[in-house]
Amino acid sequence: MKTLRFTEKLDFSNHSIYVGIDIHKKNWGVCILGEQLEHKIFSQPPRPEILVNYLHNHFPNADYYSAYEAGFCGFWIDRELKRYGIDNLVVNPSDIPTTDKEKKQKNDKRDARKIAKELRSGNLKGIYVADKDILEDRLLIRTRQKLLSDIKRCKCRIKSHLNFFGVVIPPEMDKPYWSKAFRKWLRTNLFKGSGQVLIQAQLDELESIENQKKIIEKQIVVLAKEKYNEQVYLLRSIPGIGLLAAMTLIVELVDIKRFKTADQMHSFLGLIPNVYASGDIEKVRGITKRHNTFLRSILVQAAWRSARLDPAMMLAYNKLSKTMKSNKAIIRIAKKLSNRVRYVLKKQLPYQNL
Repeated sequence: MKTLRFTEKLDFSNHSIYVGIDIHKKNWGVCILGEQLEHKIFSQPPRPEILVNYLHNHFPNADYYSAYEAGFCGFWIDRELKRYGIDNLVVNPSDIPTTDKEKKQKNDKRDARKIAKELRSGNLKGIYVADKDILEDRLLIRTRQKLLSDIKRCKCRIKSHLNFFGVVIPPEMDKPYWSKAFRKWLRTNLFKGSGQVLIQAQLDELESIENQKKIIEKQIVVLAKEKYNEQVYLLRSIPGIGLLAAMTLIVELVDIKRFKTADQMHSFLGLIPNVYASGDIEKVRGITKRHNTFLRSILVQAAWRSARLDPAMMLAYNKLSKTMKSNKAIIRIAKKLSNRVRYVLKKQLPYQNL
């Protein structure tokens, strides 16, 4: 016997739907919440359009809000979700409140539910997401930094093999910079058989990484001369900041106006103290562990150069060194340097003209 089914066309206009996404390479954990009730938790393939189609089919005309943790996937998912009309947030994983139970009983669906609930409660604050071309330039400069570490690793490995077999490097060649003469010496018959093949292979790897670094550095110079010429000029007018430091600051900070105060910028750079306070007890445990890894190291290096080149910075460093250790004093100098960076970028004036 046939039965009649009367269905009313759904319309979620003026209703909000909240989506928490736990991102993984092979699948996503998704939790969908309404304004009052939980709708569903499920896994799906890692494709934004599948989620978008599900939302439009089940909750037509609703206002869609989503969030996921920043991680290995970058920001392409954020761009795609926004392109489909979903108001998305990319959240720092450390900013998502987590209970002890959630830490001990962790899985993808729990994580997705946690993100969705915090999103609905309005407790999540998204991180700044730069444009795609800026992210490409940022990755280029970050990769150069990683290649420097790879070069150091290759050199240490070769030297450790020489030490293992008791091979003494000639004093005139034992320098941080590996000259052509030293490389030629390494390629001579120091070993027989497998030992020499090993050294040759490691030297080839080292030189391959060095060639990659040269290609990237050429592109950085091109970007500095063409795309970021004005900003590089402004930053290099500050004593202590060179081309690579200027380019790193540009692609990592992107928009200086997003830092409303100098303290916000110091916090982003990781130049603030790590304070632990409970009751009458207050402890300062160095500088905060939460920071931009690439920026803080570059800025501290620039601070050392600035303290040598700029008399005002040298005077400030000398005064600070009398009351604290040098590694703490240079952090204060780095903060002063960051203030100069913020000022010249905000006012669009070279440092000499201030």
